[in-house]
Amino acid sequence: MADKPRICMVGSSNIDLISRVPRLPMPGETLIGSTFQMGFGGKGANQAVMAAKLGAQVSVVTKLGRDIFGDDTLKNYQKFGIDTTYLLFDETRFSGVAPIAVDEKTGQNSIIIVPGANNGLSPADVRMAAPAIHAAQILICQLEIPLETTLEAFRVAKEGEGVTTILNPAPAATLSDELIALSDIIAPNEVEAAMLTKLPTDTDDLAVKAGRALQKRGASIVVMTLGVRGALILDKDADPVFVAAQKVQAVDSTGAGDAFVGSLAYFLGVGRDLADAVERACAIATRSVLKAGTQISFPMRAEVLEIMGE
Repeated sequence: MADKPRICMVGSSNIDLISRVPRLPMPGETLIGSTFQMGFGGKGANQAVMAAKLGAQVSVVTKLGRDIFGDDTLKNYQKFGIDTTYLLFDETRFSGVAPIAVDEKTGQNSIIIVPGANNGLSPADVRMAAPAIHAAQILICQLEIPLETTLEAFRVAKEGEGVTTILNPAPAATLSDELIALSDIIAPNEVEAAMLTKLPTDTDDLAVKAGRALQKRGASIVVMTLGVRGALILDKDADPVFVAAQKVQAVDSTGAGDAFVGSLAYFLGVGRDLADAVERACAIATRSVLKAGTQISFPMRAEVLEIMGE
């Protein structure tokens, strides 16, 4: 097992603008919120920081704006010891932002993403970052950057040796069969899986059918998160495996999926088998919903030693 797994993230960096509200607003409705905070986010950044908090060696390929949000995001990556050699700046676009409304009673959220500089991360940028991708054990990507850029990242990964690719298809978008086939693990949540396959995922049986539909398009392993129901593992032709999640009263579910993906990458990188890695990732994602915020709610390694198995 690797003590410090090497993980590369190609993807998004945002600033979260978080408002806590009595309930999520209806269309055309104005609500008065109780609190506001800013935080570091973006699915890619969140997953990278989660893996770094657990102890991974993490590098990022991402693009920021020449603004205070970009400057602060760079400092945040550096604070966690993340390699920013291939962190780039866009000279014309602002940094990505994500206004988020959080229901203060249930912890459920509503998110708007304005990608900004993330849309400027190009296939050429990724090709330039090939040394970081080839040096990694695991590459994680999402869909908050241009699809052709994510596809190029996976093509680059497959040119190297021994790089496991994890695709978190969020937010859901139309995916090519090539991208799905280049994904060693595709990790949607139940809503994203339903959108990708046009199949319901409301029950365990229906979730399995949707996961099998993704496998038919070339994904050998599907790890589908099911919210409070836990997660589903479809590993090639093996029987489905369900991993239960601990039942808790969520304070804020923002970023829980990213905590799961970043943790999954870490545990696979240290040599845990898939079912064990998913179980531990579920436990850490559950821990993250007990605090408000995104990256600030993710536990540090010392806080989850019992989950780490140490």
